Amino acid sequence: MAAHRGCVLLDRLLFSVKSVSCESRCCAVTSRSLYSTVSMVSSPDEKTFDKILIANRGEIACRVMKTCKKMGIQTVAVHSDVDSSSVHVKMADEAICVGPAPTNKSYLNMDAIMDAIRLTGAQAVHPGYGFLSENKEFAKRLAAEGVTFIGPDTRAIHAMGDKIESKLIAKAAKVNTIPGFDGVVQTAEDAVKIAQDIGYPVMIKASAGGGGKGMRIAWNDEETREGFRFSSQEAASSFGDDRLLIEKYIDNPRHIEIQVLADKHGNALWLNERECSIQRRNQKVVEEAPSTFLDPTTRRAMGEQAVQLAKAVQYSSAGTVEFLVDSQKNFYFLEMNTRLQVEHPITECITGLDLVEQMIRVAKGYRLQHKQEDIPINGWAIESRVYAEDPYKSFGLPSIGRLSQYQEPCSLSNVRVDSGIEEGSDISIYYDPMISKLVTYGATRAEALARMEDALDHYVIRGVTHNIPLLREIITHPRFVSGDISTNFLPEVYPDGFKGHQLDVEQCRELLASAAALYIAAQLRSQKILGNLRVFPAPVDCSHWELSVELGGGHHHVDISRSGDIYTVEVDGGKVEVSGQWNLASPLLPITVNGSERMLQCLSREASGIIVLQYMGTLFRVRVLSKMASELNSYMPEKVPEDTSSILRSPMPGTVVAVSVKPGDTVAEGQEICVIEAMKMQNSLTAVKQAKVKCVHCKSGETVGEGDLLVELE
Repeated sequence: MAAHRGCVLLDRLLFSVKSVSCESRCCAVTSRSLYSTVSMVSSPDEKTFDKILIANRGEIACRVMKTCKKMGIQTVAVHSDVDSSSVHVKMADEAICVGPAPTNKSYLNMDAIMDAIRLTGAQAVHPGYGFLSENKEFAKRLAAEGVTFIGPDTRAIHAMGDKIESKLIAKAAKVNTIPGFDGVVQTAEDAVKIAQDIGYPVMIKASAGGGGKGMRIAWNDEETREGFRFSSQEAASSFGDDRLLIEKYIDNPRHIEIQVLADKHGNALWLNERECSIQRRNQKVVEEAPSTFLDPTTRRAMGEQAVQLAKAVQYSSAGTVEFLVDSQKNFYFLEMNTRLQVEHPITECITGLDLVEQMIRVAKGYRLQHKQEDIPINGWAIESRVYAEDPYKSFGLPSIGRLSQYQEPCSLSNVRVDSGIEEGSDISIYYDPMISKLVTYGATRAEALARMEDALDHYVIRGVTHNIPLLREIITHPRFVSGDISTNFLPEVYPDGFKGHQLDVEQCRELLASAAALYIAAQLRSQKILGNLRVFPAPVDCSHWELSVELGGGHHHVDISRSGDIYTVEVDGGKVEVSGQWNLASPLLPITVNGSERMLQCLSREASGIIVLQYMGTLFRVRVLSKMASELNSYMPEKVPEDTSSILRSPMPGTVVAVSVKPGDTVAEGQEICVIEAMKMQNSLTAVKQAKVKCVHCKSGETVGEGDLLVELE
């Protein structure tokens, strides 16, 4: 490894980084079983590129590098200063710093990335997704330098990147489109008039970009004005383009997309569909391939229209045509993403194609080696997007921190984890909070879902709040299991917000019994260690205990007896048998309860008797005390919770975009107080009651942390 690393912007030093073998990392080992189903079709004699620069970071940069290594291609990573120790930097053969943490000074800094290309001699650039992946100016600059852009040409990027122009092209190509206004919306009042003409509800959306940013649903004139303001601000912040369009909002739709693949010789294929209806704030959470909803006739019609659109813009590379599908299986063009999609792994699983390899081959000018009849639907694949965010706050507000413990579900079969982090990695405020893409595959949907449930239970993440509780609830919910879903799934299933797994009587008894058994096992282990060290005399051989277990404010009397590795627990009028040989130093605790196997996780054990357990995906704080300790604990004073009705704290780390009040103002219930931007999404914080503003503790442009005091009310 080179002795120094330099920033291109500071000293123009080129440095090499020895590749950390992907197979040595847990995420790569996890991926091996599913990557083995993805075939490499390129011939050893088929020359592509000697060196590719990946103009991205995190899991997608790592994903591209894996295929490059299989193809014998050297890789160059670019990174910001805060990403200098990131996994994608370690995986690359070379790495260049392109600026400080803010994306506009690093990953969006075209000048710095062009310098990196010149310094390393990279012949091609893979942009991943996001950042510069759909930036036609970047593609033009690469072409001017004689560097290959691994993606479509600038004409297709421009045509499909503008939602207004893409809709007109789709109409001309005889692709079904959503009714709406085809021009650019200039003002909030123009937006209101257009919305009234179309008929509510309407969708206000950014003309450029995607990923759910700059999108708002409006059901009346006031929401249209507010939506215009927020959408234009988010669009300007995320894409540097504040233009908006308005179209009819299709109530209760499914979001189903078609993967397309085309070469430079006029050949194009559709690689079946992906169901992406499970969303929050217009961003996908769980995807699957194929969809439970489509029949072969509808699938073919959607696929053929997607190919028609690709051919209309002379598209070459991998791309995705997104549709909204109503309850009658009528489908409407939404947009085309001229890049690799986040959820591409599930298509790879059911087709056996490596989409990154296909993109590289096409970029070099090779023809597709498959015909439409060669594309199978082989089995079923599910993808869960694992995020560092709090699912109890609006289904997921960002969480930042360092991964103090991180363990992917490596030992399970047919599991793929695409990640760009490792234990010790930081999840920062600057970038998307995605931790990984967790993918499971099965011969049937039921098999893929069962494996996903198991994989989520085996996934260890410490140091940040994560959304595994929500993911597990989604994939086990009866509506999801039956395929009864739409883009409104989350607000319909959780109208009052996500509250975690709700225990039924049997599950409550099972959790109490498991906590009691683990408590006794820990006590016996401690006594054995202390006895062996002769600090205390050897423990008396006990086989029966009386405990008090607290859960959710309820107190439960527990009788527990032990015979070998089997604990018999009497609680709440029922008897539960718990068994297991546990390594109490491990975060994973396989347990058998009344003959059923469970995987619990123990996050912490405190001296106060509190055990934090992850059970069925959700964290539960269980206090286990001896009978005497419980009686004494009743005399301890309880901490009075903070009265939050007169204060406003930041629910997430972010940047204050606007402060709408000043001291002395009177605010009404629901009135906007300030706007916080996190991960390029703007969130309006409102008053919970009518009151006078006492003090404002923040100002526009300030960075705030989760829980920081923003405003006090009288």
